[in-house]
Amino acid sequence: MPAPSSPKRLVIATRESRLALWQAEHIAARLKALYPDCEVRLQPMTTRGDNILDRTLSAVGGKGLFIKELEVALLEGRADLAVHSLKDVPMELEPEFKLTAITEREDPRDALVGADDLASLPGGSVVGTSSLRRQAWILSKYPQLKIESLRGNLDTRLAKLDRGQYRCIVLAAAGLKRLGYTDRIRHIMSPEDMLPAAGQGALGIECLASRMDVQAALAPLADARTTACVLAERAVSRTLGGSCSMPLAAHAVHTDDGLVHIRAWVGATDGSEQRAQSATQQPGETAEALGQRVGRALIEAGALAIVAPATPDA
Repeated sequence: MPAPSSPKRLVIATRESRLALWQAEHIAARLKALYPDCEVRLQPMTTRGDNILDRTLSAVGGKGLFIKELEVALLEGRADLAVHSLKDVPMELEPEFKLTAITEREDPRDALVGADDLASLPGGSVVGTSSLRRQAWILSKYPQLKIESLRGNLDTRLAKLDRGQYRCIVLAAAGLKRLGYTDRIRHIMSPEDMLPAAGQGALGIECLASRMDVQAALAPLADARTTACVLAERAVSRTLGGSCSMPLAAHAVHTDDGLVHIRAWVGATDGSEQRAQSATQQPGETAEALGQRVGRALIEAGALAIVAPATPDA
């Protein structure tokens, strides 16, 4: 017999891409290990973000397009939870929903596929990325390069590179590793090479705010250290306006003393201007308060004028 706190059935809403399914199956396996008598199944679905491939995400509403259909499934009772790449989750959710658990992070760094480094590429070389953050960072350091949009799932992006549409592409290392494409990585970019996006490499699990039973079931999946870092990173973005598509980088780590240290950066998408701030958690300061403090410091340094032209509704 299942324990009283053990759920009897959990349905996981997920996108249909191979990476999204891997992520959902990973969470399903962990839930089955926790609750052996629980029936756990996936509910794959296509989102608007998956269907719009001819325009950049920033031009059509941002990365939140990847979660709307999943949230509808939660509201309609067709699913109990949804698994997301956390960097694709809007900074502010509607009040009906809650980001219930953030799991242990995979590699948060960016990876270069198709070239060993960016510095040695000839002028005019085409670099593929769908990220305004990556575009701004690359052009700030290598203005001789050309950035072109790269949409589609991971397999589609790699196929476009193999067809010669790009000299190289930049992707999240976590996704490549999760799908067994480590051999395609030519260079892992350190945070000094390219500061990651807020939440990159982490999975976020969403459910209805009213489903206390689901929240209780998901609680053991949360990783405290990852959660603290990600909350700080997302607080920077939220302080600057909350778009997960803006050209903003935020990356937090724990110091040897167990405190959170965060670096944040914003840049113009043409590479012309940048602002950066960093700070370490003070005694008694929450991770979110740290992120808010760094966000305010960026604003005081003029960050809003830099990122405003790149936001979808600006």
